[in-house]
Amino acid sequence: MEVLIFSTSVQSSKQVRVLKSKIDSLAGRGKWNFALDDIDKILRIVSNSLESHQAISLLNQHGFECHELPD
Repeated sequence: MEVLIFSTSVQSSKQVRVLKSKIDSLAGRGKWNFALDDIDKILRIVSNSLESHQAISLLNQHGFECHELPD
């Protein structure tokens, strides 16, 4: 399993709820989480097959900034 870590512009649990079904479809239910209390509004995804550009593209399509953080 690989853990992908992203800095995002997601600010609220309401915004997370809007993204939930889309991220579930991409990464799998329960395979991701946001740390909205972190300054970088971290999104962590655990996956064997997801590529970072897929998550970045998904968030960008919904108006959010998203950048992969180095390991």
